[in-house]
Amino acid sequence: MALVKAMALAYRARGMDPSNALAQAQIPPADLNDPRARITAAQMEAVSYAAMRELDDEALGCFERALPWGSYGLLGRASLSAPTLGVALKRWCRHHGLLAEAVALNVETSGERAEIVLRLHHDPGPLTELCVVSVLRNIHGLAAWFVDSRIPLLEARFPYAPPPHVDAYPVLFDAPARFGTDEGAIAFDARYLALPLRRDEAAMSQLLQRALPLTVRSYRRDRLLVQRVRQLLASQPLDTHNADDLAALLHTSARTLHRQLKEEGASLQALKDEVRRERASQWLLRTDRPIKQVAEAAGFRNEKSFIRAFRAWTGQSPGEWRRR
Repeated sequence: MALVKAMALAYRARGMDPSNALAQAQIPPADLNDPRARITAAQMEAVSYAAMRELDDEALGCFERALPWGSYGLLGRASLSAPTLGVALKRWCRHHGLLAEAVALNVETSGERAEIVLRLHHDPGPLTELCVVSVLRNIHGLAAWFVDSRIPLLEARFPYAPPPHVDAYPVLFDAPARFGTDEGAIAFDARYLALPLRRDEAAMSQLLQRALPLTVRSYRRDRLLVQRVRQLLASQPLDTHNADDLAALLHTSARTLHRQLKEEGASLQALKDEVRRERASQWLLRTDRPIKQVAEAAGFRNEKSFIRAFRAWTGQSPGEWRRR
């Protein structure tokens, strides 16, 4: 509700009444002052849409000047021809700076980690939380739409103290959150930046008819999930024995993990077998380590289960396969 309260402040700063927008979203005005009040995703979408239209400001009063209706559509179209997500996001951030000097947005990478960093040039005052949350959710949602994939976050940072409703942040960003930092940011696996854009002008025109769900609801499909699962199985075999452990490393649930893998035409057991077989084969060929050590290196809890699995893969025991 704090985000809606900030929108109401933007109305009052312009001498306008937010009652109509609140009514469209079925939000009682009295709830604005209730720190325990919560709204649904559908209500957030409705009140944001009404406020943007009535204020003719897609930034909802957060910047030094209004961003007229259609501004973010202009940014999206300007990035649509980019060959990869990384190029599209850098272009979007650069063009955003032409529309609003109040914030600076940059795409920064370090090794396998990418971040979209938001730095405030002007203090939005009581609208700071709305500004940071809405801009980061906006670009995160657009990035996922560009590549038609969920982009799981590794971390989210916010340049203000933890608010009283801090328990709502996992719903907004679904990532470990840090507050009181020098800048706002969302971090994710840098490999997403290399994905090609999967949208065209027709898709963009359709999106702009109802774009707000992008900033309110998260994508489910993850086009890099199979690759990320395979990497974790290979790099952390002892920490990925079961779906719960693996799901925790991916910041999701075991049920969601199984469902998304199925949507990608894969299964966790098949990926485990693939990675373990490759790792075991390399150790058997390139070292003279005992079978027990090979089993441990491949991620098996004991030698017997490894030998049984290896026979199922090759029709031979590990020792026989090594000798051949």
